[in-house]
Amino acid sequence: MSMTVWTAHWVTALLFCRAVAQYSSDQCNWRGSGLSHEPHLRDVEQVYLRCSQGSLEWLYPTGAIIINLRPNSELLSRHKTDIQACIKPRTNSKGSHIYLEQVGELKLLLTEEQQAQGAVHCFRITEGALYVEAAAHSDISRRITAFQYELMTSHPQVHMFTSVHQEPVPCKPCSDEEVLMAVCTSDFVGVGVFHSTATGNDASAVAVVALSQLLRQKSSLFVWAGGRGRSWTGRVRVPIQCRLEPQRDQYLLTGSVHFGEVWLGCAPRYTHFMDLYERAYEEGTNPCEINVF
Repeated sequence: MSMTVWTAHWVTALLFCRAVAQYSSDQCNWRGSGLSHEPHLRDVEQVYLRCSQGSLEWLYPTGAIIINLRPNSELLSRHKTDIQACIKPRTNSKGSHIYLEQVGELKLLLTEEQQAQGAVHCFRITEGALYVEAAAHSDISRRITAFQYELMTSHPQVHMFTSVHQEPVPCKPCSDEEVLMAVCTSDFVGVGVFHSTATGNDASAVAVVALSQLLRQKSSLFVWAGGRGRSWTGRVRVPIQCRLEPQRDQYLLTGSVHFGEVWLGCAPRYTHFMDLYERAYEEGTNPCEINVF
């Protein structure tokens, strides 16, 4: 993915095309058609997306579009240099190649064939905008370029999400400060045990957890099991090198959701967390309050 494409053809396309400004209706998602382009004009359409996550769907690709990803949340805006942008193409995405464009230089990110794998690919937004160019096809029918995107920081609550990193994620406990911040910012927070783990794919394993307390969750990540166990159950992903064995110990579990999948974040033993939280509560240094008593 480090190959740089730089030819007179690209210089011509970038410097002498007629740019057309186009904003999506909700600033998060965009859907357009290449049929609105006049091929001989070599239009490059500018698309501005200003949400932390959303999607793009380009029907019948012709010409090219430039996708400018911009954060609209205060947290992301404060850490602009640390923002990672990740895209996940649909497995039926085809009809174009995806590049990173900065100051007229293009760096290949995904070929048309690679998009069919549906894998997540990440880059820093400081590396440039997404330049999506239609591939050369005599028949553009049934060709749709489509992907989801997410913007995130390298904050502790996402450090276990392996797709953010280009190298294996080291398995190390979160610091006390990271644990306290994870409780405030994670998509879910609960107290429970690990029941079992199974290999999910080459990059991650899937852990089944049962939560005796569900302090917060985004959407319906965990379901109420009821019965004698009286717990919430669900599945979380962990990097393959951090595979967990079933244990009886209670853990405080935190994590985040990326592209519809739940990823484990900081997970200290519950007794350690309670000592940490009570001390921070008494000293007034906890970044937020949560009902754990």
